Amino acid sequence: MTQGIRRTAAANTAAIVILCFSLLVIHLPGSAALAAGAFEPDRIILNLTETPATSMAVTWRTAGKIKDPKAQIAVALASPALDEKAWTVDAVTESVTLETGKTVSAHSVVFQSLQPETVYVYRVGGNDVWSEWNQFRTASAAPKPFRFLYFGDPQNDILSKCSRVFREAYRRAPDAAFWQFVGDIVNNGENDSEWGEFYGAVGWAPRATPFMLLPGNHEYKKNPAPLAGGNGGEQKGLSRYWRPQFTFPLNGPAGLEESAYYFDYQGVRFIMLNGTEKIEEQARWIKKVLSNNPQRWTIVGIHQPFYSTGQDRDNIYHQKLFTPLFDKYGVDLVLQGHDHTYGRTHKVRNGKKQDINARGTVYVVTVTGPKQYKPSALYEKLMAKTGTQTQLYQVISVDTNKLTYESYTVTGELFDSFVLEKK
Repeated sequence: MTQGIRRTAAANTAAIVILCFSLLVIHLPGSAALAAGAFEPDRIILNLTETPATSMAVTWRTAGKIKDPKAQIAVALASPALDEKAWTVDAVTESVTLETGKTVSAHSVVFQSLQPETVYVYRVGGNDVWSEWNQFRTASAAPKPFRFLYFGDPQNDILSKCSRVFREAYRRAPDAAFWQFVGDIVNNGENDSEWGEFYGAVGWAPRATPFMLLPGNHEYKKNPAPLAGGNGGEQKGLSRYWRPQFTFPLNGPAGLEESAYYFDYQGVRFIMLNGTEKIEEQARWIKKVLSNNPQRWTIVGIHQPFYSTGQDRDNIYHQKLFTPLFDKYGVDLVLQGHDHTYGRTHKVRNGKKQDINARGTVYVVTVTGPKQYKPSALYEKLMAKTGTQTQLYQVISVDTNKLTYESYTVTGELFDSFVLEKK
């Protein structure tokens, strides 16, 4: 019995040694297992281009350097023979140094010459390591009904407490043309792990549905010295991770590439503003974008609200620069975040409440994450609905003559709604 026990112990010891040696070999630099992990595509995200009916952008990253990064795309068919039908597009790559000192590779491709209203399959990769095949649908080249999702600041406890919001939003509107975020995606834009939380929280959604984002103040590095111009006075530079991980239109003001831009989608002009820097330059730029706007509807996104709902907050500088332009050129809806409360105005023109049938702009502030503030009474005469301590998402549907807005709690109740109509 004793000899048998000794033999079993010896055998177990030998097995453990062999296992440990095997694991060591697998994790040696240059091994096949490590190479596959280093080249594995991660954080894959679709973004709309300036021409969403005929092109689509995709961005991803890898832990290691890839010799020949690329993407493959084909018109989606029921057949599984995807490889045979696909064509290849070379990627653009840049190195990104993390705050830890490690370096990763960011890759991007813009698929061009696509057909409108067509479902495509694509995959990304390189060094013979590929992502799964994903699908997306291009926009119509002409005005056509669609809906999209709108989110306020996730910012804190993104994986823990925002995941359920994103899942419920998808459950409510699985056919959303895109998801729109209005800043403060994370709490510290220089913390790569927080961006990892965001991608973990949204799951595979951005691989199949385009995400359109704009930066908030938390996507900026802190500056201890105040800045001039009533601009918040605390920021000094956009996060190193912003441009490498997104591919947005390059039609914004110089110096704000991919953080201020516009795109047209099936009869709506969407203008995404950067409320943290170069405010006056954007006011001059948006005047041109609004004055040469062939779309029936106009929606603006910005992080900092024009009519603040957060206690002890008021962005007068932004308000004076932009709202007269919104009045002049007939902006229909402004989507905002930042204040960690909910607030929706009546139609507003010249700073005053308007009748529902009169000209005017509706301004909305919402919050997705768990960080919630006490609401302000500063603009209560303009407000149709306010609230706090409620995690929300919004479904916005646009038809030729009607825009329908619905705000839902994470538990499924309709929190707020309104309809805008045009003759």
